[in-house]
Amino acid sequence: MARYFYDCEFIEDGTTIELVSVGAVDEQGHEFYAISRQFDPMRAGPWVRKNVLDKLPSMSDPAWKSRLAIREAFYEFVTAGEGPVELWAWYAAYDHVAIAQLWGAMPDLPRALPRFTRDLRQRWDDVGRPELPPAPADAHDALADARHNLARWQVIDAAWQRRVGSGVPE
Repeated sequence: MARYFYDCEFIEDGTTIELVSVGAVDEQGHEFYAISRQFDPMRAGPWVRKNVLDKLPSMSDPAWKSRLAIREAFYEFVTAGEGPVELWAWYAAYDHVAIAQLWGAMPDLPRALPRFTRDLRQRWDDVGRPELPPAPADAHDALADARHNLARWQVIDAAWQRRVGSGVPE
C-alpha cells in the first residue's frame, strides 16, 4: 500500500471548486507541491485571500504550474510507490474533487488513482479522538497542511494499533 497525505487549497463558490495549490507527502517523507497558474484570484473570498493567496510564493517560484503540468506531476508522484495508492486528507471530500477535476469528469481519472480519498477526520473519530499535534504556524499552505496530515495519521494510526492490540472491537 502506498499512502499519500495531501491537502488542497481552493476557491469555491457553492457551484465550482477551483484548485489553487496542492501539497502531498508520503510515509517516507517524499514531498510534492504545486500552485496552479490558472485560478482566478478575483473569485477568492476574503478568507482565502488572507489565509491562502497572501501566503503563496512569488509567481517566479517553480511551484507555479499549469493544471496539465500539476496533473502529470501529481500522478507521477502518487504512482511512484509500491502497491495500490491510498489517498488521505482532513475533511477529504472537497480535496478529492479538486484533484479529480484535474482530469475532468470522474470517469476520466486514471485507473491507478482511487475514486475516493480516505478521511483522516473520520478516522480520528473512529479511534476515539486522540490528542493531535497542533496546527503548523504556516497552516493553509498546502504542503504544510499535507505534512500536518501525515503527523495526524501517525498519531491516529498509533491509537488504532493500541486499540486493535487491546482487543477492542472496531
